[in-house]
Amino acid sequence: MAGGEGSRLRPLTSNLPKPMIPLANRPMMEHVVGLLRKHGFDEIVVTVAYRANAIRTYFGDGSEFGIRMVYATEESPLGTAGSVLNAKDELDERFLVISGDVLTDIDLSKVVAAHERAKALATIGLVRNENPLEFGIVITKDDGSIERFLEKPTWGQVFSDTINTGIFVLEPEIFDHIPAGRPVDFSGEVFPALLEAGKRLFGAVAEGYWEDVGTLDAYVRAHKDILDGKVRVDVPGFQIGPGVWVGEGAEVDPNARIDGPALIGDNCRVTAGARLGEYAVLGQNVRVRRDADLERVVIHDNAYIGEGARVRGAIVGRACDLRRGVRVDEGAVLGDECFVADDAFIGREVKIYPFKTVEAGAVINSSIVWESKGARSLFGREGVSGLANVDVTPELTVRLAMAYASTLKTDTTVVTSRDTSRSARMLKRALMAGLNSGGVNVVDLEVASVPVTRFAIRQGWSSGGLTVRITDGDAQSVQVRFFDPNGADLSEESQRKVERLFHREDFRRVLPSDIGDIGFPSRIVEQYASALQATVDVDLIARTRFKVVVDYSYGTASLVMPNVLNKLAAEVLAVNPYTSTAGVIDFDARVHAEQVASLVRSSGAHLGAVLDPDGERITFVDDQGRVLSDTTSLLAFVQLVSEHLLGDRIALPVGVTSAAEALAKAQGVQVEHTKMSVPALNDAATLPGVGFAASLDGGFIIPGFLPAFDAAAALVKLMDLLAHHKVPLSEVVDELPRVHLVHETVVTPWDQKGTVMRTLVEHSPRPTVLVDGVKVLHDEGWALALPDPEEAVTHVYAEARSDADARRLAREYVLRIRQLVR
Repeated sequence: MAGGEGSRLRPLTSNLPKPMIPLANRPMMEHVVGLLRKHGFDEIVVTVAYRANAIRTYFGDGSEFGIRMVYATEESPLGTAGSVLNAKDELDERFLVISGDVLTDIDLSKVVAAHERAKALATIGLVRNENPLEFGIVITKDDGSIERFLEKPTWGQVFSDTINTGIFVLEPEIFDHIPAGRPVDFSGEVFPALLEAGKRLFGAVAEGYWEDVGTLDAYVRAHKDILDGKVRVDVPGFQIGPGVWVGEGAEVDPNARIDGPALIGDNCRVTAGARLGEYAVLGQNVRVRRDADLERVVIHDNAYIGEGARVRGAIVGRACDLRRGVRVDEGAVLGDECFVADDAFIGREVKIYPFKTVEAGAVINSSIVWESKGARSLFGREGVSGLANVDVTPELTVRLAMAYASTLKTDTTVVTSRDTSRSARMLKRALMAGLNSGGVNVVDLEVASVPVTRFAIRQGWSSGGLTVRITDGDAQSVQVRFFDPNGADLSEESQRKVERLFHREDFRRVLPSDIGDIGFPSRIVEQYASALQATVDVDLIARTRFKVVVDYSYGTASLVMPNVLNKLAAEVLAVNPYTSTAGVIDFDARVHAEQVASLVRSSGAHLGAVLDPDGERITFVDDQGRVLSDTTSLLAFVQLVSEHLLGDRIALPVGVTSAAEALAKAQGVQVEHTKMSVPALNDAATLPGVGFAASLDGGFIIPGFLPAFDAAAALVKLMDLLAHHKVPLSEVVDELPRVHLVHETVVTPWDQKGTVMRTLVEHSPRPTVLVDGVKVLHDEGWALALPDPEEAVTHVYAEARSDADARRLAREYVLRIRQLVR
């Protein structure tokens, strides 16, 4: 029986079914399977429901465990008897029922023998228990036949200390007494009915250990009993002393202290000065750093315990990171992949659900269930950023690259690039060294735009990419950006994997003969230009004889665009057409756009554009010299592209104006709403049928060319669309609907963000959209509340019939959030 959710064991069962929770570094159910095999059972039917794939994947057909195993799936809860009835086709002879989520060494052979002697229809395995309140109690006659039983009594109803273990030996005739088509329990319905009908129902009092590991206290207690030898189970590893087991490949420094009893899993590392006190259990690949002190703890696989951390009487889930000086008190439980920063304190009985972050120095005295994040992680919106040579140093970037390399196979290739700044040049060299150290080859584009970098990655010979650039608007800061094999931003899951390795310093170091190489590709810029031209009607654009003003903003797009525009026979007035670190540092898109607008008016140009220094985002100027807002540019694209769309959908963030959807719908095009993040928009651009995507801040995606922001592609595509429509951009703009969209922010402490979002959902009488944040639909508009992933604020967007109404609606939600925070 392995279908239970194990709700009382949460947060441990948030990601795993209860039978798969590890006991002494093996899933609970594996211990039960071993007991069954020991007593001659070699055919097992497993009833599964909650997270069934985890069980199927681990056990398969059972051949690795010396048995035959098949599965019976419950689509909805059927109760204990209903579950067995659901597996009826496999049960055509006498069979035994046992829970897959208990810890026991009961002699099953004796229970079966008792059943055979009694010639019973059903025999219940019984054990004596000091506290029977949570179990069904049973009284038997001298001959073993059952006289009376009661499910989960009060103390006033207790008339025995003999409890039902959930181990039953049954004859196939039992199916005649189980009603079909509804949930049915053995103890609550079937057995009382059999008793009343006078059927042969017996109890067999068994000797041995039995524990229903149904609570967190019972889970810790079960480990203590295993280490004390009170229950006979197979403990993996070598017993190097009384009550001390060490797994294969584990490394324990001679200056580490093990008081024991203790269990150290395979490939663990316990460094000098660390102490493992009594009843410390470490899963596989656990790292325990200097001066950490653990006692009466259960640490699951791949966890990291930092220097000086002190954990007492707690459970730490899989892949958790506990940093320097962290304290975890009695009864606390951390779910999988939690990150606890330096010197934080987790109080007594606190439960932290999976994937949560606790800030440095935080004192947590209440459980964290809803909150999504409590502090900045290593990765931000666009990679790893910080002050150059202060936060983001060569040392950090080497370690960062080594962590990234450790997630890739050896002898694979990564593309690297940078902007023209000295900071980026220095840090890229450190990244390349780190990649080579991990056995990864580097193809270096040297100075290149972000879109060209993505394009190079997508050519099929690399496993990802890195680029280093000055942060927009902050000359002192840099960002290191990561790309996957498709040239898209690294997924959040992959980022977490890199981050875990980074914090643990668990890097792969290869032999000198396997150190990666460095190469420099040829003609990648020409290939990029040719591929871009292939996505538009070059002859039509050439015949239109466009006259354009392009500001390259001293960025790396100036290395690509002149060649592209020349092939389109465009007359180009180039502004800032060379790379310059000083120019990039002082870049201001609005100032540059006003200068381009003046040049458009004076030269009579058809179009003006300002490309950002990284070549990703763009600001347009129409033929009348009007600087278009990002929203206006987006609407103009939607209007033009909908008639020439390669597909039937466009992807836009959930915070986009409703006018965009109206324009698309009028031309039979569907809008696919995405989260506001760049990776979400990139992912949507790869979906079949999506022919265009855009952000709210001047980022445009032409999926037929590159499923990511590309200012050069956006400019060329706009020229192509204007040529097809044979209209000036100003005419398109004049026909666009007016938009009344407001954006405000509200200070929101990290520990209240989840509560704010949940309350907005629960208390909203209006329809809501939960693509990203909480979007509430009103009669004449909408409001969106969106927690910021990096700062302690909530963004509020609102749209209505007028600017005044939009401001009023935004202020309504700002006030509501402030009241919730108070």
